[in-house]
Parts: sequence; structure tokens; C-alpha cells
Amino acid sequence: MFIKLDVTTKNHTELQDITRLIQKAVTDSGVKDGLCIVFIPHTTAAVTINENADPDVVKDFTKEINKIVPWEDGYLHMEGNSAAHLKSSMIGFSEQIIIENGRLVLGTWQGIYFCEFDGPRPRKVYVKIIN
Repeated sequence: MFIKLDVTTKNHTELQDITRLIQKAVTDSGVKDGLCIVFIPHTTAAVTINENADPDVVKDFTKEINKIVPWEDGYLHMEGNSAAHLKSSMIGFSEQIIIENGRLVLGTWQGIYFCEFDGPRPRKVYVKIIN
């Protein structure tokens, strides 16, 4: 099963917890045991799995990724968003999550995050659920 989800970001750089969206896609699919692949079809956005219990983790993540790859650093790309391209490639465009008994198999403190590095803008998240 292939599902397209819409995500709208509100900030230039943000991590948006999409765990519930992905779990709903799995539940709606009816698949009880399998694999869920989350893919981001954008070159300036990414997906990651990280802690979703403490919102300070997201703040720390955003702060540090912006230090590692500053927005302006003499990049040559004419669109002016090279930092976003670099960040998304560093984080990655896909995640695979096991499905067991109709639920995503994530650790106690884990969540799935859409990572925006060139927003705000409407985005897509592709989900492939394999039985």
C-alpha cells in the first residue's frame, strides 16, 4: 500500500512529530505485521527518528544542526538554500519501521519527525506499507 500525506510547516527550520500520522496510515492499511517505509520526496527536508518525550530535544537538535551547517556560509548554489540541501542529506530522506500487531515498533521515547530545513511550505510524506 502506498500513501501520500500532506505536511505543512510553519518555520524555516523545524522538526514536526508525524508519528501519529504514520501510525494512522498503518492502522488504516489493515497490515498487522510488516514494514513501514517513510520517504520524503524533497531535497531540502528529511525524516528522522528521535526522542519525542522532551520538547527540548527538538530545540537542541535544531540549534545544533544550524551551528553545524549555518544558513549563510559562502555557498555557491544560486537559490540560496544550500544549507537546507546539506542538512537534509546529512539526516536522510527515509526511515524503515517494523510493524507488529498493527503498531509501529518504536522505542518508549521514540517518535518520527519530519525535518524542515527550507520552510515554511507545504510538503509531502510518502508511506509504503509492506505486508
